[in-house]
This record gives sequence, C-alpha cells and structure tokens, in this order.
Amino acid sequence: MKNVKSLGLLAIAVLIGAGLWWWWEHGKTYPSTDDAYLGANIVNIAPEIAGRVIDVAVVENGYVAAGDVLFRLDPDAMTAAVDLAQAQLDQATQVAGVAGSDVTAAAAQVTNADAALRRAQLDFDRNERLFRLGDIAKAALDQATAARDQAEAQKQAAEAALAAARDQLGDTGEQNAGVRLALAGLKQAQLNLDHTTVLAPTSGWIANLTLRPGSYVAPGQQLFALVEEGAWWVDGNFKETDLRRIRPGQPVALEIDMYSGTKVKGVVDSIGAGSGAVFSLLPPENATGNWVKVTQRFPVRIRIEDTPDDKALQLRVGASVTATVDTSALDAK
Repeated sequence: MKNVKSLGLLAIAVLIGAGLWWWWEHGKTYPSTDDAYLGANIVNIAPEIAGRVIDVAVVENGYVAAGDVLFRLDPDAMTAAVDLAQAQLDQATQVAGVAGSDVTAAAAQVTNADAALRRAQLDFDRNERLFRLGDIAKAALDQATAARDQAEAQKQAAEAALAAARDQLGDTGEQNAGVRLALAGLKQAQLNLDHTTVLAPTSGWIANLTLRPGSYVAPGQQLFALVEEGAWWVDGNFKETDLRRIRPGQPVALEIDMYSGTKVKGVVDSIGAGSGAVFSLLPPENATGNWVKVTQRFPVRIRIEDTPDDKALQLRVGASVTATVDTSALDAK
C-alpha cells in the first residue's frame, strides 16, 4: 500500500513537471502579452482661417465619409474680401490697358522719329556732297548737320519713352505687376471663402467634439478629432526576454477584451527601437543606490489583417488586447 502511494505521488510530480515544462516551452514558442492596445490614425480637425461658427454638421461619435461637411464659418467677411479683390483686379486691368495705349503711342513716336532721322541723314549726305563740290556754303552744311543730330536725339528720346512704357506694362497685360498682384489677391480671397466650409479629410468617427455654433475659432486651433477608418494596428508591449524570437512578418492572434471570444488575425509589423520607459515623460534614473532590476518591455507594432465581420463589433482606439505571436516557424528551420 505504501509503495502504491509513493508511485502515485511520483506520478503526480511527473505530471506537474511535464505540465510546467510544456507551459514553459509553449510560452517561448508563443510569446504573449495582455499589455496591448488598439491604435488608429487620429486626425486633428482645425480651421485654416479665423471666423465664427454658424453650423456644426456632425455629432459626437458620428461617422463621416471623406468630403462630408464638418462645420461652416460665417462667409460674409470672406465674400466681401472676394468682391474687393475682384474690384482691385478690374482696376489693375484698366491701368494695364492705359499702359498698353501708352506703349502703342510711344511705339508710333519711335517710328516717326526714325523716319525723321532718315530724312535728316539724306539731307546731310546731299549737302555734304554739294559742299565738297563748292555748290553750297558752309552754313548750309552746318544747318543739315544740326538737323540730323536733332533727329537722332529725338529718336533716342522716343526709344527711351517706349522702354519706360513697356516696363510699366510688362511683356503682356497679364504679366503686368499690378495685374499679377491683383490676381494673387483674388485667388487668396477665393481660397479663404472656400475654407469657410470645412470638409472631412478622410472617413472615420468624430471624437472629443465640443464645438458649437457661435464659437469663434482661430487658424490652426484644434477643435475635435477624427478617428480614421482605414488602417488599424495593435501596440503590444512584450518583455525583453521574448524579443529574441519575435520577427516582422510573424502571425499574431489577437483577442479584444471588449469583444470576448472574438479572434482577430494580425502580423508583426515592426519592433520598437527603445523600451517604453526610455520614451516616457519622466525616464527612470537608475544611477542610484536603491536600483532594482526590472524586466523592460518593448513596443511591438502589430498590423491587423482582418476586422470582425460583425459590423456591430466596431474597433475602438485604446481598447485592451491580448496578443500572442506564433514563432513556431523558427523551430522548423
């Protein structure tokens, strides 16, 4: 009887030892952590111009598609700015038109001066030949010379006036500096008017909404958040002793705490370059006499490959997750 009890106790001890060994080996092959959380891209919504809110078209936790209206600002001031910019463009165009007329008139003056210079040069050449033959007096040649010099000076003055007119006009009416400035002002005013209606940059869910009609907002002021519908991931914090077997591309079984029993497939995307403690707001200071060695945890980014088929099981940022990595492929090599 005593031997039977001894054998029973021995068998129990063997079974416990075998169970512990199996648990230890399973933990090495399938490292797991419950220090993991769902993540997604969060877009902070902010206006590009200042103004007073006249309409909020979304609600807290509501779904919006890309391009949907989020809220509107009072457009009256921006509409007036567009009208003013349009008037300034019209005025600049009129000024450019006057400058164009000045160029035309200056070009005609150059043509006339050029013709007068040619006539004066012909008179000078004829009088010079006659003077050499002794047919005219020196006074007549001097008079022809003065007329030629005067015509040449008038042509130079006309060309200078034409150059000045062209500089004021520009190469074309659209390239006139005043017209370009007015066009830029009109474009900016139109952009500001368009920005009075703020659209959703992507599809997702509204979060942290406190905006109400009547509020005055400033450019770049963060008003609420939009949780993007696209890519979802899990940030799992694994013990440093587990990292030696974890590799990018390994499959991961994910279980979301809020939907107990629901399994989601994932893949290891990347492994953090530093522990969570290193990048915390107050990193630990270990250069003290009371230092205690603690196993560090490193973030592992896990890409979610599929989402629950049940549309009621909506993924939510920050939800707790249990992540188990399958590293058995390393043993098969």
